[in-house]
Amino acid sequence: MSDIFREVDEDIRQEKYRRLWDRFGPWVIGVAVLIVIGTGGYRGWLYWQEQQSQSAGDRFFEAVRLSEDQNYQEAAAIYGELESSIGGYPALARLRQATDLANAGKSAEALAEFDGLSNDSSLMDALRDVAALRAGYLAVDLEDYTAVADRVERLTGDTGPFRAAARELLALSAWKNGDAATAQKWIAALEEDQQTPVDVNRRVSLLADVIRAGDGSATTDGEGSNQ
Repeated sequence: MSDIFREVDEDIRQEKYRRLWDRFGPWVIGVAVLIVIGTGGYRGWLYWQEQQSQSAGDRFFEAVRLSEDQNYQEAAAIYGELESSIGGYPALARLRQATDLANAGKSAEALAEFDGLSNDSSLMDALRDVAALRAGYLAVDLEDYTAVADRVERLTGDTGPFRAAARELLALSAWKNGDAATAQKWIAALEEDQQTPVDVNRRVSLLADVIRAGDGSATTDGEGSNQ
């Protein structure tokens, strides 16, 4: 009798499974198909992205080569193509194109481009900082100290990676605008920072000598040492 009951139980279980499969089987198959298609599509998308990135990289370095050969118009055409590419190449292309404008003597246009990049909140902070610094270099010759400070003073913090370059720019701009005290303040900040590069220290040391000579302190020191 127990065998009969086991067979009945087995038939009942099989009937339940069959009903469950009839009810949910198509959904299970559909989900499985979607998983396969989704996985394949995702891998295909990754492959497409990789190919697009590689192609954009090749075009970018081709444009850089043209820029270095001073073929600025041809390079600009390629940089324009990269505006719709993926990854960081659109921003790099804009940065390089602004550099080409500066190298071609179009300083005011280059300054506007660098300012646009440094104020673009969609870009990485490092790229915005580089653009601000490049704008500062141009602004030293085109605008007053306040305009230079507006661009680069935020880069002068004690842990900023571009602090030495920014402080040097501010010292030079202040001196050019007749503000020796502010120039000396930035020179002191550079001299007190043990991580200031040697070449920057040499340049600001020369600037400090020029400032001292200009205000007569060098002569006074010399007279004092001879007494």
